[in-house]
Amino acid sequence: MSIVTIRNVEFLNNPARFSDPYRFRVTFECIAELKDDLEWKLIYVSSPGNESLDQELDDCLVGPVPMGVNAFEFEGTAPDPAKIPAEDVLGVAALILTGSYKEQEFVRVGYYQNTEYDNDEMREAAQNGELKKVVWERLVRDISAKPRVTRFQIKWDVVPAAGAESLAGGSYVSCCTVC
Repeated sequence: MSIVTIRNVEFLNNPARFSDPYRFRVTFECIAELKDDLEWKLIYVSSPGNESLDQELDDCLVGPVPMGVNAFEFEGTAPDPAKIPAEDVLGVAALILTGSYKEQEFVRVGYYQNTEYDNDEMREAAQNGELKKVVWERLVRDISAKPRVTRFQIKWDVVPAAGAESLAGGSYVSCCTVC
């Protein structure tokens, strides 16, 4: 059983310029007060076949975490263009939000991000191979509203309070719902 369940991740600036920071609000439910902080990380994956190119954009600690529904706003820097291969700039990349407790990852929420130019003329020129270099200031990103959620069983050092299953109204199910 998971002690923490993500209820919602809301991007506050989507779509946005590629160079803008990522801003989002995470709402989660905790069925027991946690002794330590939760660690959240935001990772940009431009080249799925090469983990060495993954960029950790930011991380934050959230705590103390009381029992109940909690929320926080997270801001992560934009990816470093120098670390993205030219062939992976345009098109689909992945954005991953991870949640960990005591260095144990308990959830991973992945989003597809589409990156393209902000006008039809440049989009067409890029598709035809007519652009010789990336014009970073003209790139925009759009993050998919349909996340891929992976949950991991970890060893929590707390026990849910009596009746904690019904905190959100209804019975508690060890799953993650991201709206």
